[in-house]
Amino acid sequence: MSIAIVDVIRAKRDGLELSPEQIDFAIDAYTKGLVADEQISALLMAIYFQGMQPAELARWTTAMIDSGKRSDLSSLPKPTVDKHSTGGVGDKVTLPLAPLVAACGAIVPQLSGRGLGHTGGTLDKLEAIPGWRAALSTEEYLRQLHEVGAVVCAAGDDLAPADRKLYALRDVTGTVESIPLIASSIMSKKIAEGAAGLVLDVKVGSGAFMKDVDRARTLAETMVEIGGAAGVHTVALLTAMDRPLGRAVGNALEVAESLEVLAGGGPADVVELTVLLAREMLALAGLSDVDPAIALWDGRAMDVWRAMIAAQGGDPAAALPVAGEIQIVPAPASGTLTGLDAYAVGVAAWRLGAGRARKEDPVSAVAGVLLRAEIGDEVKAGQPLLELHTDDPDRLPAAMAALDGAVSIDGPEVPLPLVVDRVG
Repeated sequence: MSIAIVDVIRAKRDGLELSPEQIDFAIDAYTKGLVADEQISALLMAIYFQGMQPAELARWTTAMIDSGKRSDLSSLPKPTVDKHSTGGVGDKVTLPLAPLVAACGAIVPQLSGRGLGHTGGTLDKLEAIPGWRAALSTEEYLRQLHEVGAVVCAAGDDLAPADRKLYALRDVTGTVESIPLIASSIMSKKIAEGAAGLVLDVKVGSGAFMKDVDRARTLAETMVEIGGAAGVHTVALLTAMDRPLGRAVGNALEVAESLEVLAGGGPADVVELTVLLAREMLALAGLSDVDPAIALWDGRAMDVWRAMIAAQGGDPAAALPVAGEIQIVPAPASGTLTGLDAYAVGVAAWRLGAGRARKEDPVSAVAGVLLRAEIGDEVKAGQPLLELHTDDPDRLPAAMAALDGAVSIDGPEVPLPLVVDRVG
């Protein structure tokens, strides 16, 4: 059957459900460069306004997966389960979580990305460790999963290449915010990874992509439905990102905090969320009887962490880099700290050098923000509230400007609960 892309555009423009053949054609032809950017841009805008039906979205996601290779993890001796976060400020949970779940008996194949804008990237954080490398061959990747039980590395170019092209187009056509397009982008890559189970951490609040609880819940429900349709057991937690997670925001700073968690300490919210996500992952792997909190406290998770870092060329015993310049931000008044805007803190860390404006920009391992108080703490005017870390003092004024109005003392804010909802 001959299909014309303009007919696919018209069908979606008019609110019709695209046929499987139309979807397969559009994704395949664009991936191969047979359809012009402006035509797929028109189709994306039509999807933005008209949405997609569940069966339509499932087929769209499958076509994106089929544009590349799907990992075959059937040779692995233990159940496989993965986790994905939609991104936030101070969200370093992947670092302690992957070795923790592996220490409890599952295998964690975690393909991660880099930060863009105010949200940090897992690979950028791990690259603060001397010698650690993100790129692994397929053989290295599978061997590490067999021998260590966990891997966190960069995805290869053959993982859902259609998504890479479509995402770049969405970014410049004002269609990033479409829930069907967000859901298919995330799920095409996670399903292609090949894990049998998937736990989604959907962030909500000022520092998250989804600011509103209802839209975050819709996104979670959409992704859980896509996962189920693809045969991947999927659950989602909606978690708070109205304030930073933990006390550290920035690459080396977040690695250091993750090590505190793996050593049995660390901020209470990071520990709680890590254990909650681990329990969800272990339940999907059929290991509900294993308590991840014990594996965190008794050192088994730290052992897997050291093996995981060493397997990728890193030195788990090496000292992390530290900033040459630290500026203290004092509390503006005395009282209860009721608000600390996650987005503002993320932008400050970005301006200090921890993030990038474009994918090709370098990042600083040492840059970031360290919180000296948490929401609910009593503070006194002038006491240290935040530390700004950088190697470039010229970046400090812009970071300070980002924090203007970010701190609330005795304000009306009511913080979100750490876990807002569960879907699946």
